[in-house]
Amino acid sequence: MTSPNPFNVYKGQDSIKNYFDPESAPPLPLVEIPDSLNPYRQDGVRIYAKMMTMHPANNVKAMPALNLLNNCAVPGKTKAVVEYSSGSTVLSMSLISRAIHGIDDVRAFLSNKTSATKLQLMQFFGIDITLFGGPSQPEPLDERGGIRAAQRLAQDSDETIINPNQYENNLNWNAHVKWTGPQLHAQLPEINLICAGMGTSGTMTGLGTYFKEAKPSVFKLGVCTAPGDRVPGPRSFALMAPVQFPWKKSVDHIEEVDSHHSFSMSLDLCRNGIVCGPSSGFNLTGLFQLIEKRKAEGSLSDLAGPDGSINCVFLCCDLPYQYISEYFDKLGESYFPSIKNEDLLKVDLYRYDEKWERTASEAIDAFFDVDRGALLDMVLLDPKSPSASTVDLHNILRSRQDTTIIDLRQPQDFGNFHLPGAFNMPFVNDNTPSPFSDAKLLETLWKSLEDVFQKPGRELQSLLQGRRILLSCYDGDSARVATSVLRAKGYEADSIRGGYQALVKIRHSSGHGSMDGTREPSPWVGLTGEILGAGPSQSARVSL
Repeated sequence: MTSPNPFNVYKGQDSIKNYFDPESAPPLPLVEIPDSLNPYRQDGVRIYAKMMTMHPANNVKAMPALNLLNNCAVPGKTKAVVEYSSGSTVLSMSLISRAIHGIDDVRAFLSNKTSATKLQLMQFFGIDITLFGGPSQPEPLDERGGIRAAQRLAQDSDETIINPNQYENNLNWNAHVKWTGPQLHAQLPEINLICAGMGTSGTMTGLGTYFKEAKPSVFKLGVCTAPGDRVPGPRSFALMAPVQFPWKKSVDHIEEVDSHHSFSMSLDLCRNGIVCGPSSGFNLTGLFQLIEKRKAEGSLSDLAGPDGSINCVFLCCDLPYQYISEYFDKLGESYFPSIKNEDLLKVDLYRYDEKWERTASEAIDAFFDVDRGALLDMVLLDPKSPSASTVDLHNILRSRQDTTIIDLRQPQDFGNFHLPGAFNMPFVNDNTPSPFSDAKLLETLWKSLEDVFQKPGRELQSLLQGRRILLSCYDGDSARVATSVLRAKGYEADSIRGGYQALVKIRHSSGHGSMDGTREPSPWVGLTGEILGAGPSQSARVSL
């Protein structure tokens, strides 16, 4: 099969039109599933997935939608499209209507039992939604249902609104006679069996009609939902009775499949690289059921081609993402890996920003004024002189008027070593690990901080309101969490990266040898343990 566009490139004013046109694009992939997913490989059964999900609209309904709109939309007259659809058909129509026909007003009539995720998906694509009560899959001729309501709206609109009506319009199933069937036949001439689910029955009617003429030996398997069960897309056999398409002449056999096996099979396919939704697992399960019955009857070989192989194709109809919550509901937790540290989903909920973490020197520059005279006196002293280590830090650094310095360490450590003007709010100990390495600790710390800063008392409020806040702790990580909490509550807070350990490093790096071997005093030579603990302080402990 020669592709008219082997490099899959679309240019010019008609680029989107050609992108959606099956005759301008390479055929959609046909992928043989691996032996790990095919329990009948040793029986000569080869199974291929037709990836209708790889169409630009990502679903099997894209081809019928294209065929319907190309023949129903009237240029210059059609202003809106309305369709009763659970998702894929109207979603495809919305894309094709806008991109190809210039129609922005696309309306979906659908069941009020549609999942919230699917409703949001349709809103995402700009579809106007009207919900209807009653059965989620109404009969096409039921005057009380949404299918007839869509028809009436179009009939009363003076042709400015069209209802393509996938349930009764033969252009639905003709799309698969026109495009899907020929693609499959060209890709896999040795095909022996075709399998698809039945909702409107358009897909199976079209494929069955095509192969009935092109290769009559192909076995045509339709799949319906088990009675009383529901899989997104297909219908139960009972609901097929009023469908007017010639589906009965287009299928050789029908299997009924339940939702649990459909979702489970889809999950297996997805995890092995065939990413597809529950109706795809539904189709493959129906195929497996038929093969198993044929094996039991001893008639499986009747399906084989001249070489003895049985080449089967099932359709992958859409993607799984809009159904994620339903996978968990249908299958239960045992089908999915557990989440470690799941309690963190309830805490540490606010954003972080690297800009809010300052180096020790940046924090000092931003939050403190330096007494240049006292600093000059210190610099001029002989660094070997004992007097150089008795300069009071509080005479050199003064916290600025609009700032609050909060120290989260324990009172004893705070008393021995703190920045001028700091207030003590003890939240952590010196042996407390980083909250980012201990989920339980992070949960406890965050809740404590949240409780304190959610409704601060009068004293604490006076320290926070309208002020720039600098937080520090032993290693900087707990202060980083506190900064996130305060920022979320509208306060201008920063933390010291590395905490007091970073300040200690500054102190230890004070005074470096020069090129000629003499020592030059550092401006921060006064940051010694003796100095930090000496002299009068304006610091205090804040009551929590």
